[in-house]
Amino acid sequence: MLKSFILTSLTACATFSTVLAAVIQQRDTCSSPVTLTGNAFATRQLFATPYYAAKVAAAVTRIADPALAARAEMIGRVGTFMWIDQIAVIPTIDAMIKAVPCTHIIGFVIYDLPGRDCGGEASGGEYQTGELPRYKSEYIDAIRRVIVANPNVAIALIIEPDSLPNAITALNHPRCFASVQEYKDGIAYALAQFNLPNVVMYIDAGNGNWLGWDPNVAPAAKVIADVWKAAGSPSQVRGIATNVANWNAWDMNPGEFENFPDAQYNKAQDEKRYVHLLGAELAANGMPNHALIDTSRNGVLGLRLYGGDWCNVAGAGFGVRPTSETDDDLADAFVWVKLGGESDGISDPSDPRYDTTCGRPDAFKPSPLAGLWNQAQFEQLVANAIPDQYTTDGSTCTSGCGDQSVTTSPGRFYEPPDGGNSNACSAFNNADDPGLAWLSGQAGLALDLFASTCNPSQYSQIMFPKDALAIF
Repeated sequence: MLKSFILTSLTACATFSTVLAAVIQQRDTCSSPVTLTGNAFATRQLFATPYYAAKVAAAVTRIADPALAARAEMIGRVGTFMWIDQIAVIPTIDAMIKAVPCTHIIGFVIYDLPGRDCGGEASGGEYQTGELPRYKSEYIDAIRRVIVANPNVAIALIIEPDSLPNAITALNHPRCFASVQEYKDGIAYALAQFNLPNVVMYIDAGNGNWLGWDPNVAPAAKVIADVWKAAGSPSQVRGIATNVANWNAWDMNPGEFENFPDAQYNKAQDEKRYVHLLGAELAANGMPNHALIDTSRNGVLGLRLYGGDWCNVAGAGFGVRPTSETDDDLADAFVWVKLGGESDGISDPSDPRYDTTCGRPDAFKPSPLAGLWNQAQFEQLVANAIPDQYTTDGSTCTSGCGDQSVTTSPGRFYEPPDGGNSNACSAFNNADDPGLAWLSGQAGLALDLFASTCNPSQYSQIMFPKDALAIF
């Protein structure tokens, strides 16, 4: 079912500015403390952070193709998580939090454990193994103070990507063997400190190509649940996050690697099967088992040579836009966690932070150090983005849609037939219902065109995007 703000029975006296003012008014921040229960994403949209919006805006200016630039511009308005990957980021998050409307939830990735990325070379952090007290006092406690100062804002946290998965599968690596107890203790401390009414937490659980192997599922669930219990079984932990910064399909049968000989030992051939396999084991251990799934870069499948190839996959595209309409009881939402355009790791073998996965044949080259912007790959992600052909319930638009380009990607924006770049009022019309106008999510572009060139009073309905508030 399409979800949107619907403004009905506009008369000649109703001006577009009045309509716009009514929408903007709904951006107000919450006037009282927020308490999150159940699926917080069911009633709130993921906030589009100014950090990623600014990166995308800068990237758009470097795109020569006007059509591609227009598509890229819209990416900056998609809600994304913000990575707090070093203590220097912490002073920037208070202003972001204060800008979040009451209709939204802001997402952060907690990612700075001592000995971070112990099983790889690309994403090591600022704390060394043995510096857990500093991690607690300088990093976790500092973030907690900011959150406590903003009780009226809904906040989602994904806790320490890759850490517990490495603690489960990479103990043969000397750095991981040395780091595993600090991983567990550090995450337990974070869960306890962030157990606040306006916060919902999801512990990173890798992905199906990592922990979905038959010998890994039950031990992984026990490790995750034991850490949760060590934190005091905090009530604001909702479950797990999967596919973070990865490329797996949500629902694909047969799976991308299901025809490989070793697939018989891994029943988690897509993230849906993984969430349910691991979720059953988590429940058996007494832990909440709902999930967030990162769909930021899984718009194109069949690109990787092997399921463990995680670095800068060449030919990838942006995936399904953030939405809580997953049609699955355990999947709370599809979200964008990885910031498309930021590198996974450097492709130069001479660099000390080079990881061999970033040099594999299916990896995009050249690529800079992890976290740095890769303009060429960002443009590829935009060019190959999953088409905006899905309604919010995941089905294709088949009736009342007019031109099939007048569609919505889940939880995001509607586009007029020509993308909103025409001054013709007909660009906003729904062919099946001349009295219905669709307004684009391209910032103020289509809105301004509509107000300046068309007569809003001729329409009985004006359809605003579900998250139109984020674009003003």
